[in-house]
Amino acid sequence: MTIKTNFWETKSLDDMSDEEWELLCDGCGRCCLVKLEDEENEKVYVTNVACKLLDLETCRCSDYLNRIKIVPMCMNLKTDLAEMVDYLPETCAYRLIYKGLPLESWHPLTSSNSDSVIDAGASVSEFAVSEEAIHPDQLELHIIDSFGDDDQ
Repeated sequence: MTIKTNFWETKSLDDMSDEEWELLCDGCGRCCLVKLEDEENEKVYVTNVACKLLDLETCRCSDYLNRIKIVPMCMNLKTDLAEMVDYLPETCAYRLIYKGLPLESWHPLTSSNSDSVIDAGASVSEFAVSEEAIHPDQLELHIIDSFGDDDQ
């Protein structure tokens, strides 16, 4: 399939091919960070702990095709974007396009540089740790950010 230049500027997310959809992922790995929700106030806390499937060097899923089977809580943006969009990083291409905003200048599609995400400091590769190295009872010690209704 031939990908049209700047397809993200002319197509809606629903109109994109599977290949175009996948090209939108900038590879930052931020959506793969473990999140904790306070059930009392529904505030969501982001940790520096990455899903066990995230390759911390490439910031890509090590078993993308089977990720939902292996990690049932994994986000499936193709089917759940509308309900998950506000839980995505503010710089996420899916979130930006969903909200009618342009991609970041460092996004590989706009920069034509696959390392631009790392160069811009947008990748989790420099600070994330695998969930396999963290005891579940210690997750709260790894909180790095939060968001909730009052932050959106």
